[in-house]
Amino acid sequence: MNTDKIYAEQIANQYSKKETTKVKQLKKLDAKAKVPANIFAYTFGIVCALVLGTGMCLCMNVIGSGTVAFVIGLIVGVLGIIGCSLNYPIYKKILEIGKNKYGSDILRLAKEISDEQD
Repeated sequence: MNTDKIYAEQIANQYSKKETTKVKQLKKLDAKAKVPANIFAYTFGIVCALVLGTGMCLCMNVIGSGTVAFVIGLIVGVLGIIGCSLNYPIYKKILEIGKNKYGSDILRLAKEISDEQD
């Protein structure tokens, strides 16, 4: 086996022009439809979980002490719970918007690919 030849081909492949296939285009469109919803869901979920945790810490007097800290912690914790509860419905709505926006292109391209296979 000639390792120099294999190495030279690998480097040449890095600099050669890549052809975009219909399958790659389909994957890119699918990602465009789904990625914004995923980014929102993870970010919003993490923030709401941190808000909920802060509220719990205030309620249990880990942060602060007294009745005022407890009441503030209760309010903050409830806001965190509400945010966590709303995360999935908001995610589904954003995903639906992305699917509606790119759905026709994805279906058209998938049909073209399946017709080529036959």
